[in-house]
Amino acid sequence: MIRLNDVVKDYENGTHALRGITMTIQDGEFVFLVGPSGSGKSTIIKLLTGEILASSGQIAVNGFNLMRISDRQIPLLRRSIGVIFQDFRLIEKKTVYENLSFAMRAVGASPRLIRGRIPYVLELVGLSDKANQYPHELSGGEQQRVAIARALVNNPSTIIADEPTGNLDPARSLEIMRLLDRINELGTTVVVVTHERDLVNRFHKRVILLEDGLVSGDGVGYDAK
Repeated sequence: MIRLNDVVKDYENGTHALRGITMTIQDGEFVFLVGPSGSGKSTIIKLLTGEILASSGQIAVNGFNLMRISDRQIPLLRRSIGVIFQDFRLIEKKTVYENLSFAMRAVGASPRLIRGRIPYVLELVGLSDKANQYPHELSGGEQQRVAIARALVNNPSTIIADEPTGNLDPARSLEIMRLLDRINELGTTVVVVTHERDLVNRFHKRVILLEDGLVSGDGVGYDAK
C-alpha cells in the first residue's frame, strides 16, 4: 500500500513542489498519475523511492515509514518497488539476459534463482527470443520491454512507471500499456506517470490528477474530478 498524508515538499531553491498531498493507493491497484509539467509528479516518484525526503507530512510505502526510514532499510524498500524510466537506462554493453542478471545480482540473488527467474520474466514481456541480443539491436518498444522485465525481475510488489511511453510511437505505447495492465492483473500494484491523455482514456482505470502541487481530481478518466 502507498499512503501519503498532507505531504509537503519544498526545495532549497524555493520551489513549493507539493503543497499538501493526500492519497492512498491500495495493493493491487492500477493508477495513472497525471498532470501538467511542474505539477509534482516527479517529486512524488522521488519520495516514493526514497530518493528525497518530504518537508512534512506522512508517507508509507509497502510497510515502510519513509519519514523515519533508516539508511539500511532503503535497499529493502527499493526491492519492493520496480521503477521503469522513459529513457530505458539499459547497459549497452550487456545482453538482455545480462542486464536482468545484473539487476538480480545487485540484490544478492543466487545463480539458481537467476537462471529460473529470467526466462519466466522474458516470456512474460514477450522477449524469450531476445535474451542474447544487445540493446542497440532492439527496437525502442523492445528496449522498453527489457526495462519492464528488469523492473519485474526481483518480484516487486509495486511497479512505478515514469513516462514509460514517452519515447514510443502510439502503437508501441499502447502495447506497453497493455503489458503493464497484464502485469497488474497478475497482482502487482502499478502506478503510471504520464501526460498522454488519449492513452489514459483508453483504459478504464483510476486517475489521480495533480495541479500546482495538489490533488485536483481522483476518479476514472483523465478529466475525473
